[in-house]
Amino acid sequence: MKTILAAGFALLATLSAARAESWTSYRIAETGTAVDIPASLFTEIAGKPEGYGQQFRTSDGRADLSVQAVSNQEGLSPAEFLARKNPPSGIIYKRVTRNFFVVSSTRRDKIWYNRCNFTRGYVHCVLINYPAAEKRQWDGVVTRISHSLRAD
Repeated sequence: MKTILAAGFALLATLSAARAESWTSYRIAETGTAVDIPASLFTEIAGKPEGYGQQFRTSDGRADLSVQAVSNQEGLSPAEFLARKNPPSGIIYKRVTRNFFVVSSTRRDKIWYNRCNFTRGYVHCVLINYPAAEKRQWDGVVTRISHSLRAD
């Protein structure tokens, strides 16, 4: 009986792990990059990415989010920019258009997701890493973050 209760509590913890109860808009003033982020999930500041922006992580360290903007003075297309970043092999999902790219895959026990939009001399990106075992719980969160990425 104790084993069943422990498994039930573990399942509840997993199901609530990606529940975003409050959202806020994060903006990079220097570049105009803006994105909605779940403030109730990404509660800790986790450093600075390349270029401009901020890295965040969950309080338990299981997931992280980077919001960043880097210069694109060379005017690289999304396909050219992505190729120069030398992405890991085994990408599961890849979509490249004239104005953005999205790539996603798994590495060890995590899903990594990267979306970058191209505007006004900058590349505006969100990079998210989260437990692969919680994919379904994170799908809505990742979708909202991705779709909200913009340059104001």
